[in-house]
Amino acid sequence: MEKNSNSLANPQEFIDYLNKETQKVLEMFSATGGDDIFSQFAQSWTELATRSFEDPTVWIRAITDYQQAQFNLWRNLFTGNHESSVVEPSRGDRRFQAEEWSKNPVFSYIKQSYLLTSQLLNDMAANVNLSDKEQQKLEFYTQQYIDAMSPTNFALTNPEVLQQALESKGQSLIDGLKNLLGDIDKGHISMTDEDAFVIGENLAATEGQVVFENQMFQLIQYKPTTETVAERPLLIVPPSINKFYILDLQEHNSFVRFCVEQGQTVFLVSWVNPSSQQSHLSWDDYVGEGVIKAIEVAKEIGGSPKINLLSWCVGGTLSASALAVLAARKDTTVASATFLTTLTDFSDPGDLRVFIDEEQIKRLENKVTTEGILHGRELATSFNMLRSNDLIWSYVVNNYLKGQTPPPFDILYWNSDSTNLPATMYTYYLNRMYLENKLVEPNALTMCGEKIDLGKIRIPCYFLSTVEDHIAPWKGTFKGAGNFRGNVEFVLGASGHVAGVINPASKNRRHYWTDGELGKDADHWLDTATQHEGSWWNHWSAWLKRRQGKTVDAPVSFGNATFKAIEPAPGRYVQARLD
Repeated sequence: MEKNSNSLANPQEFIDYLNKETQKVLEMFSATGGDDIFSQFAQSWTELATRSFEDPTVWIRAITDYQQAQFNLWRNLFTGNHESSVVEPSRGDRRFQAEEWSKNPVFSYIKQSYLLTSQLLNDMAANVNLSDKEQQKLEFYTQQYIDAMSPTNFALTNPEVLQQALESKGQSLIDGLKNLLGDIDKGHISMTDEDAFVIGENLAATEGQVVFENQMFQLIQYKPTTETVAERPLLIVPPSINKFYILDLQEHNSFVRFCVEQGQTVFLVSWVNPSSQQSHLSWDDYVGEGVIKAIEVAKEIGGSPKINLLSWCVGGTLSASALAVLAARKDTTVASATFLTTLTDFSDPGDLRVFIDEEQIKRLENKVTTEGILHGRELATSFNMLRSNDLIWSYVVNNYLKGQTPPPFDILYWNSDSTNLPATMYTYYLNRMYLENKLVEPNALTMCGEKIDLGKIRIPCYFLSTVEDHIAPWKGTFKGAGNFRGNVEFVLGASGHVAGVINPASKNRRHYWTDGELGKDADHWLDTATQHEGSWWNHWSAWLKRRQGKTVDAPVSFGNATFKAIEPAPGRYVQARLD
C-alpha cells in the first residue's frame, strides 16, 4: 500500500491507477454474473420499447409527469426551498439517511433527481403488456439497473464519502482501495471480517468425529453431552448449496449443539465441494450415494432399526426424493422427517423465478456443462441480487468508498463461503424441479431405479417455513406439504430463509405459528393458526421426542467395528475452497 499512498501526490498517476483497478472490479463483477444484469436489462428494455410504440400514451404520460416533477425540483433549488422534497425514498430505503442528503441543496437535488428518474423507469416498466414471467424479468432487471446507478455508489456524488475523505485526509480512500484489492484477490465482496472466524475453532466447533466418507459426503457423528440419549439417531441433511456449518455456528446459536443437548445422537452430512472433475455427479448420486447411504450408516452405527431425519432447503428436496425411493422399496428405516424451508412443489419458486425460463436455463446449462460445475460465486451473486442494496451495494459503499472493515457476523461469513455444484446434478435440478415441477407428479420421475411418488411417504413430517422467505416461499412449501400422506405438522416462523431457521431457543426472540387448519389454502391455515412467542426450536424438540423411541445410555465411542472414526469434526470436506 506504500505505492498507493505515494500516488496521492501525483493526481494523474493516481487516476490512472484507479482506472486500472476499477477495470479489475468490473472483470470480477462480470465473472460473478454481473454482466448479465446489464445484458438482461438491455434485452428487456428493447422489448419494452417495441411494445410501447404500439401505445405511446403510457410513455408520454410518464415523461410529462417526470418533467413536471423535475421542474418543481429545480424551482425549489433556485428559490432556496431545497428542504421541501418533491419525492422521498421508499420506506426501508436506508441509503439516504445522512442529513447532508436533505440539508445540502446540491445533494438534495442529486438524491431527488435520482429518485424521480427511478420512479420514471419503474413506472414505464410496470405499464407494459408482457406475459407475467417477462413482466417480472423486466421489472427485476430495471430495479437492478436503478440500484447500480444510485448516487450513493459513487464517491463524487456521495456526501458521506466526501466528508469522510476530508476528515481522514484521504486515508479512508486508501483504506477503501486496500479493501478493494483484497476482495479482487478473493473474488468476492467481503460482507464480514473474515479474519474473525476459523472453521473448527469458533465455527463448526461442536465435538465429533467423521465416521464415514465417500465421493459424495463425509458423515459426522457428534459426541453426546447427556448421560442418556434417544434410541433413534437424528440424521441432519443440510443443503448442498453452501456448507453445513450454518447449522453449527457458534456455541450460542448452533442448532447441532442444541440437538445434542436435547439428548439426540446426532449424525450430519458434510457434502463434498465438487471440482470440475466431478461434473458427472448426478441427482441420483446425491440421493442414493448421499442421503440413502447416510441413512444406512447412521442406522448401523446407532444400532436402532429406525432413525429420524432432518433436512434443509435443497437438502430437503433431496431427502424427499430419498424418502420416495425408500417408500417404493417398502423400506421403513426413517421414522419421521423434518423439512426446513424446503420446496417440493416448485410452482411458486419465489423471487428466483426471474432467473427461471427456458432461455436463461438453456444458456446457464450450456455454461455449466462446458465448465463442469456451477461456480459457487455465481450462485451467491444470484441470491445477493435479490437484495442488491443490502447485500451488494451497501458493502461497495462502506468497504471501498468509506474504507471501513465490516464487523464480524457468522452468518455472513458462511454466506460468503460458497460451494460449487456439479453440472449434471444442477441441470437436472433446474429442469426437472424449477422448470418442469415434476417432483409432485406421481411416477413422473425415476430415481435410483424407482418411480417417485411423494404420496407414498406416510411417516410423520414436520414442515418449518418462514413468513419472509424469498427463496422457498412459505405458501409454496405449504402447498408441497399437502402431497405427503403421513401426519403433517406445519409450522410458520418469523423472519426469512436463514434468520428464521437459526433462531436459538435461548434467545427467546421472534415468534411462530402452529395448529392452523390443514386441507385448505395457506391463507386459511394462517387465519386459523395460533401465534407463539419465541423460537420454534423447543416446539420441534417436543415433537421429535414423541418419535425418538426409548431412552438409552449414551454411546461412549464413535462409530462401530465397521465404520471407525476417520478424523475429528468438522472434517476435510467443509474446509475445501475450490472457487
